[in-house]
Amino acid sequence: MSFDLRTRLDARRAAHLYRQRPLLQSPQGPQVIVDGQPLLAFCNNDYMGLANHPEVIAAWQAGAERWGVGGGASHLVIGHSAPHHELEEALAELTGRPRALLFSNGYMANLGAVTALVGQGDTVLEDRLNHASLLDAGLLSGARFSRYLHNDVSSLEARLEKSVGDTLVVTDGVFSMDGDIADLPALARSAKAKGAWLMVDDAHGFGPLGANGAGIVEHFGLSMDDVPVLVGTLGKSFGTSGAFVAGSEELIETLIQFARPYIYTTSQPPALACATLKSLQLLRTEHWRREHLTRLIQQFRRGAEQIGLQLMDSFTPIQPIMIGDAGRALHLSQLLRERGLLVTAIRPPTVPAGSARLRVTLSAAHSEADVQLLLNTLEQCYPLLDASHSSEPVHA
Repeated sequence: MSFDLRTRLDARRAAHLYRQRPLLQSPQGPQVIVDGQPLLAFCNNDYMGLANHPEVIAAWQAGAERWGVGGGASHLVIGHSAPHHELEEALAELTGRPRALLFSNGYMANLGAVTALVGQGDTVLEDRLNHASLLDAGLLSGARFSRYLHNDVSSLEARLEKSVGDTLVVTDGVFSMDGDIADLPALARSAKAKGAWLMVDDAHGFGPLGANGAGIVEHFGLSMDDVPVLVGTLGKSFGTSGAFVAGSEELIETLIQFARPYIYTTSQPPALACATLKSLQLLRTEHWRREHLTRLIQQFRRGAEQIGLQLMDSFTPIQPIMIGDAGRALHLSQLLRERGLLVTAIRPPTVPAGSARLRVTLSAAHSEADVQLLLNTLEQCYPLLDASHSSEPVHA
């Protein structure tokens, strides 16, 4: 008996769903070199333009000189260094919560939080378009698992009526493939009315949203009572790596005791925490980054609508261009790449069947001229979309 892996791979190729890894040969930023080709990129999540910031790099280097380059152990053994602790305190201050807890990445943060809070006999209710890490966490928790219709409070309330045990409502803050935001005030009201907790993964909201970049909870003016469990990642607007959960003293202590992805993982390098502290300072003080990014988003949406592109309902840096067919999405991505622009085609199973799209992401490091070049090139390429094209473009 053997696994028929070749057939599975061939089927994925035939459906235009095969994935390849572009080789980045330069630091992150608008101007990159990928597979030896200079490109203007509109596909990373470095929303505030901090991933290659000289002050963040200098903080990393200084941290490595003082603290070394490895965490060395789990947080509960001897891996919890002073920079980790200082970063947790700074993230708690940013979110207006008593405590925050560092995780190695967002997947682990979501898996750790959900599985520590609910289990057999409990209920997890999740938005249909939640990130894969949230859906996997719900399934792995052992709790009764159900997905409500996207951003549909009535659908959630119908499921809340049937919930048992402790109930956790889980949603993305900004939905990573559509760019729209959760209706948190309505979700919070419904959850509280049924005695459920609301957990928000705001990976894409920190930085662009809120008066101080503190994300969707700040954007809506909600409290910890409204959103008891708040998750954020550090590899997007913070420009570094890792994740955190912010909440009450009791929540954080519960995660330290019961969140297996936290307990059994080596801590991130202390120097990384030093770099994130610097990026957090820049995020909070350099308000021009958020203001400039907002202008770029408005510029892109105006221009795209004039061209006749089908956009989604998003005022965030995530601006998907809906195409539908996976092959056509790949073709448009390839046409742009041939003209020096990198915009990734997103296809099933990452998005529902028939909803393939180009996921344009904008950064404070982009200029208005960059965005205009993207618009001009889209205007040239979009009419060519139905022309004959190769079935397997390079890296799309």
